[in-house]
Amino acid sequence: MAVVLICALDPDERLERLVRALAPRPVVVVDDGSGPGAAAALAAVRALGATVLTHPANRGKGAALRTGIGHVRAAHPGSAVVTADCDGQHTPEDVAAVEAALGAHPDAIVLGERALVGDVPLRSRLGNAVSRGLFALASGVRVGDAQTGLRGLPAGALRWIGRVPGDRFEHEQRVLLEAARRRVVLHGVPIATVYLDGNASSHFRPIADSARVLAPLLGPVLRFSALGLACFALDALLVVALTAVLGLAGLAALAARAVTAGVHFAVGRRWVFAAASGRTLDQARRYALLAVASAVVGAGALQAAVAAGAALLPAKLAIDACLAGLAYAAQRFGVFAPAAGGAAEAAPVPPATRAVPSSRSIPNRSIPNRSNPNPHLELP
Repeated sequence: MAVVLICALDPDERLERLVRALAPRPVVVVDDGSGPGAAAALAAVRALGATVLTHPANRGKGAALRTGIGHVRAAHPGSAVVTADCDGQHTPEDVAAVEAALGAHPDAIVLGERALVGDVPLRSRLGNAVSRGLFALASGVRVGDAQTGLRGLPAGALRWIGRVPGDRFEHEQRVLLEAARRRVVLHGVPIATVYLDGNASSHFRPIADSARVLAPLLGPVLRFSALGLACFALDALLVVALTAVLGLAGLAALAARAVTAGVHFAVGRRWVFAAASGRTLDQARRYALLAVASAVVGAGALQAAVAAGAALLPAKLAIDACLAGLAYAAQRFGVFAPAAGGAAEAAPVPPATRAVPSSRSIPNRSIPNRSNPNPHLELP
């Protein structure tokens, strides 16, 4: 039986209803600096047997999750964790569904995936679509819901999850990125889409928290851009130096390009894409084919643009910018794609669900059997 971990900020009677419905599961509630108005709800869940941990001041959801995970590891050693929200968006039936999937896939992180159709706030719909796309670009892993707070965390992963940085909502995004790096399977389970009163109870700040959530997802793209600029500068320096030594600019350019391509591959596979070890030769072959194809396409496009009357330098800059974007996608999903059986397990397409106006129960659903255990959960 998993421990249910609920991070709460100014909870109301919905927290009591959820804890009551989760019995007999052990429940840990982290009160993240709630005001006096939450005292009754917190006292009620204590009376129901839940453990309540308190932050004297609000520290953020990430900090609350780490506090709760630390307590579970100490008080319930060997137990898995299901995280849930206290505002009625996660039904007891869906908590049970995630718990069941976690039992069937004990080495995977289980994500409760919302369909986000129907009467769903536009900011939630757009935010999730953007974060899903950026997460795929950053990690090479596609998930159905990158922002879900209903998650099943296996016992073997709690140690490293508890060390993931980020005190607020970005922590959950960083956990998924770290899971992808460790080749941990991300297993999707369809859950109900529940928004109450237009999601008015959410403590998510659209601008500040969106920036925090998106920042770690943009990291690989920014590193790829920085690496490209560094290799461009290195290539120019080598061309000048080798031309002075060899006396042949064409030969110097070929030698410089060979050196910078090797640097770009070696640094990119680890610093940008965190590629798996043991596949270097295969990755190098794919990278070489991509480099040749990119050079041919770039040269052809530039020739066509100039023939059509475009100025040489602006045309080259525009073509190179487009090719850089395509090169990133090709390397992320082709050259350095996660190995088969790793973190890129496809999630099922959630059934059409709708936002509901109250906290009524949603019927339980069967869990797809998509087992893909991962023996490398505790990679350093």
